[in-house]
Amino acid sequence: MNEEKNLVNHIVAACQDRKAKNIVTVDLSELPGAICKYFVICEGNTPIQVSAIADEVVDSLKKKSNERPITMDGMREARWVGIDYGTVIVHIFIPELREFYDLEHLWADAKLEQIPDID
Repeated sequence: MNEEKNLVNHIVAACQDRKAKNIVTVDLSELPGAICKYFVICEGNTPIQVSAIADEVVDSLKKKSNERPITMDGMREARWVGIDYGTVIVHIFIPELREFYDLEHLWADAKLEQIPDID
């Protein structure tokens, strides 16, 4: 398994630990000019949950793989948090903003994988 896919799997697991919903991985690795190799996109019901998901992603990756984000943005309002790991970018939304920006469909040529929700 390549390093990026391993990172994606750790991120997905961290999102699931905080009950993130509608998790989608977007494989951009075959697209020329893409800004990274993968997006992980998910949502939390409230800004508090969005913040908790983001914190879990950062903390979990530090512990499991000694990875630290290059940058992280959006924690103040926690309506859309972006976490940049270089080759993987995590987007955590509240449902309204996710629907509005519809990132999955901006990259129509990418491979999308829907991850089942854990109840």
